[in-house]
Amino acid sequence: MSLTPRDMLLFLAVFGLIALTGFTQSWNVALGILNMGLISAIMALGVNMQWGYAGLFNVGVMGFVALGGLGAILVSMPPVNEAWAVGGGRVLLALLAGAATIAAAIFAWNRLPRGITRAVVLLAILVVGFFVFRGLFDPAVARIEDINPATTGYLGGLGLPVLMSWPVGALLAAGAAWIVGKTALGLRSDYLAIATLGIAEIIIAILKNEDWMSRGVKNVIGVPRPVPYEIDLQNDPGFVERMVGWGFDPVTASAITVKLAYSGLFAAVLLALLWLSQSALNSPWGRMMRAIRDNEVSAEAMGKDVKGRHLQIFILGSAVCGLAGAMMTTLDGQLTPGTYQPLRFTFLIWVMVIVGGSGNNFGAVLGGFLIWYLWIMVEPLGLSIIGFITAGMADGSWLKAHLLESAAHMRLFTMGLILLLVLRFSPRGLIPER
Repeated sequence: MSLTPRDMLLFLAVFGLIALTGFTQSWNVALGILNMGLISAIMALGVNMQWGYAGLFNVGVMGFVALGGLGAILVSMPPVNEAWAVGGGRVLLALLAGAATIAAAIFAWNRLPRGITRAVVLLAILVVGFFVFRGLFDPAVARIEDINPATTGYLGGLGLPVLMSWPVGALLAAGAAWIVGKTALGLRSDYLAIATLGIAEIIIAILKNEDWMSRGVKNVIGVPRPVPYEIDLQNDPGFVERMVGWGFDPVTASAITVKLAYSGLFAAVLLALLWLSQSALNSPWGRMMRAIRDNEVSAEAMGKDVKGRHLQIFILGSAVCGLAGAMMTTLDGQLTPGTYQPLRFTFLIWVMVIVGGSGNNFGAVLGGFLIWYLWIMVEPLGLSIIGFITAGMADGSWLKAHLLESAAHMRLFTMGLILLLVLRFSPRGLIPER
């Protein structure tokens, strides 16, 4: 599938808007929009794999993005040696005990004949395993969270390079997707949506409350960077001399240099994923996935493993969302579980896919850039417009106050308006599937 001249014009228009922001406002702002647009495009690609390829209605995108962010913390943050000394080993032992309990329960369920004996044995395994797990886990967690809770209070990570955390974030999301898929993919699409949304909320609740793992709502800050720090560039005499010689302010230039470095990394990941996605979509596997999406009964009659392929694409799409979550946490330099909201990390990603064109990878990428640009720029632009409209109104007027307060809702109004316009005039998206 190649881009038509119209498609190229759409991409040029979106990138032109970002460039216009750089010329009229600040290149720091424009590059910030570009970086988050690249990450949003990767998230949209992941959702497009699930919905556009296979018709799976996943409303739990937020949970997989958050797991990717957790992966960045578990890999890149330095370990807290005091916490490991007082309870780290015991937490690992408790987790092994919990896994052994689940494995024993599954073994008993599969091997024992149906009847009262199986029910009693299964109940005994679960009850004993639960008390063993809590007996090991709770005291260890209490000791860990008591270690300097203002700055640590958790186990930390492995202290490895942060770039290694990106594939780990994808693997965490893929593992969770396998568990979710084995239990929920047999449901009808509306029930699948409810199930994935509920599971995503469970993941966020765990991140908010398990301080020993992610510091909960106290957040993890200081995530290592794969690019230089601004202060290091400003303290580099060679960098300062070059910037001054070129007529740039070293402080501003350092911020722009760091953002450009992030842009290069994120663009490389996006281009690699886009190439892989296009290759897969145009392969026999991609044609099989679209056949399953369009008519499951016919595909199954032709001998295709519908449930197996659904699980496969669900895991792949979730892994891509987890990768984007790890990249976003790296860009932010912190993990803040309280900021993972369905509006931002599920609804907005779905708007990107629908507006861009579900089933078309280029459409998902275009939607990621366009919708993120509008999400950032609409509110200040709306405030300026409303301020201009109300300039002649008397101060203290109820109408003026009401209009100024309504500027905060311009984002939601604009997203709804764009979605309605696209569904009315281009129901298959700006770059539809061909």
